[in-house]
Amino acid sequence: MSALKRYPWLSLTFLLLVIGVVMPLMLDIFRLNLVGKYLTYAFVAIGLVLCWGYGGILSLGQGIFFGLGGYCMAMFLKLEASTPADTRIQTTPGIPDFMDWNQLTQLPLFWQPFHSFSLTLLAVLVLPTLFAWLLGSAMFKRRVGGVYFAIITQAVSAILTILIIGQQGYTGGINGITDLRTLLGWDIRTDQAKYILYYVNMLCLLAVIVFCWFILHSKLGRLLVAIRDKEDRVRFSGYDVASIKTVVFCISAVFSAVGGALFTLQVGFMSPGFIGTVASIEMVIFCAVGGRLSVIGAVYGALLVNGAKSAISESFPELWTFAMGALFIAVVLVFPQGLAGLYSGYISAWLSWPKKQLRKISVKIATPVGKG
Repeated sequence: MSALKRYPWLSLTFLLLVIGVVMPLMLDIFRLNLVGKYLTYAFVAIGLVLCWGYGGILSLGQGIFFGLGGYCMAMFLKLEASTPADTRIQTTPGIPDFMDWNQLTQLPLFWQPFHSFSLTLLAVLVLPTLFAWLLGSAMFKRRVGGVYFAIITQAVSAILTILIIGQQGYTGGINGITDLRTLLGWDIRTDQAKYILYYVNMLCLLAVIVFCWFILHSKLGRLLVAIRDKEDRVRFSGYDVASIKTVVFCISAVFSAVGGALFTLQVGFMSPGFIGTVASIEMVIFCAVGGRLSVIGAVYGALLVNGAKSAISESFPELWTFAMGALFIAVVLVFPQGLAGLYSGYISAWLSWPKKQLRKISVKIATPVGKG
């Protein structure tokens, strides 16, 4: 059994020490802000551990929910930055700048609830859940799964991306929603704000990790594994497999949406590029590299893959897509259980070798001469 599974709280403590103490002490504010962005991707990776690793539901459209959460938060922040006083030079003051550029004269109706921060937080949780429920119910009740489910979710993410880009006057188009400055009057662009948001991301991630562990150790978690391994047997036992899959898909969608909302706060913008198929496939790679059966491994996967992406793209920007593809192929062929499997299969065995040798020596010493 993986050491990450045998000692979950120990591995969690080590992770918190790394991201909560070591990195803030070693990195400057620019690099720490990058790590804060990577932590928001870890929410998506954890959701994929739940629905793909344990439920066998491979979604290639998690960017949908990441983007929905991000856009909800971006809409609130944009409205806060678009008061009549701040936009007095526009033709129509009081609306976002991209709406004015596209000759809109009033705020669209679906933007109105995002004047309220509490309604925005509710939308971050409810809208992705509703979308996931509609999508999941439509397919799971028809027993659509496996590669077909993956392709459909990928297609939906592509459709949503095209829709957002095409409605530039309402969504900001391909540029997305940018120039986000304050949260309830608090300037999120300062160095101090970046530090605070970094630790907010860490605490929210901790809550998601604990909640995910709670699910995996509950009856729902055991049913998930059973559905992944023997779906027909679970169905013949009287369980509503479609409903269970839909619930898990919705939970993973909420995880992704929370990550998207925190991402918007951390970087100050949201664009359709984070919803599309490329972004969604990258999110699957985060989970695969970390280990799709390890919650903590998924966090490390998100951190390491994005760290490598930044390092390589800074020097060789044209090589990153090839590196990402090669990394995914290598993980699938050589380390199918990801970093968590590598630890349990090789590193953990190597670290335990001295202990095994000492145990053998102690047994020989304790065995009387002439016996055994």
